Amino acid sequence: MTVDAPPRGIGEPFAIRDANERDVPLILAFIRELAEYEHLSGAVSASEAGLGAALFGERPAAEVIIGEFTGQPVGFAVFFQNFSTFVGRPGLYLEDLFVRPAYRGRGFGTRLLVRLAQIALERGFGRMEWAVLDWNELALGVYRRIGAEAMNDWTVHRLTGDALAALARKQT
Repeated sequence: MTVDAPPRGIGEPFAIRDANERDVPLILAFIRELAEYEHLSGAVSASEAGLGAALFGERPAAEVIIGEFTGQPVGFAVFFQNFSTFVGRPGLYLEDLFVRPAYRGRGFGTRLLVRLAQIALERGFGRMEWAVLDWNELALGVYRRIGAEAMNDWTVHRLTGDALAALARKQT
């Protein structure tokens, strides 16, 4: 679905569309730009082949929407369905949201969030969640303005690599 709306103070259209297989190189470019912004460039091991299979294969693990300003890709969001046992319904988990630095401050990130909220409601989801780095004041400001609540009592935990493999090998 494409959503056209002029961003704040700009008469040219901003469009949001669903990504497709031809977008895999662009998606990987956005991921690398996001990692650079977050000072995590060395953490990116994603490949075009892997992303293509994960996003557009037989059983897609996530979805991507792309924001375009005057036909140029300026941002993206990667999201997937999660589940809340307390709500008893699926939810939308936003894995990544990124707008290229030259296009920030124009409302494009907010428009991507609006579209994600619309998707969540269209699908009957009970909530939308994401994580943000503590130092990312630009993003935190946007999230506060849209009414998002910080879950300060919760700490994200992660298992990867050797730790994940070691746990999987344990006998139960």
